[in-house]
Amino acid sequence: MPLLDHRQIRDLVGDQASADYELDLRGVSTAHARIAIERMLERRRFVEATTVVIRIDPATPTSGETLFLPVGRQLLEARRRKLVRRFTPLPDGDGGGFYVELPGHPASLGDWPTKAR
Repeated sequence: MPLLDHRQIRDLVGDQASADYELDLRGVSTAHARIAIERMLERRRFVEATTVVIRIDPATPTSGETLFLPVGRQLLEARRRKLVRRFTPLPDGDGGGFYVELPGHPASLGDWPTKAR
């Protein structure tokens, strides 16, 4: 896999380091991060569509395992459940994390299931 410089990565993922809300998970355990994300998803699904930046500690040569994979997997599962519209990793220059778009309340989007008559 070829290495990309900072400019090329920003061209691919965009400059999405700010959003309507920010969830700061820097310095927390995987278990606490999982709970915080579940709470965020539960609270946000009954209101308007919004964006969230989830901040995590960036990887360093001595950091060991980071929250990148666990958080990424949780967001992927939430996207499959239609609780997340889309998400992308933040560019390296913005620290570790993800830019997340949440769909909001299904009734406001016309996605609410209707009863068969």
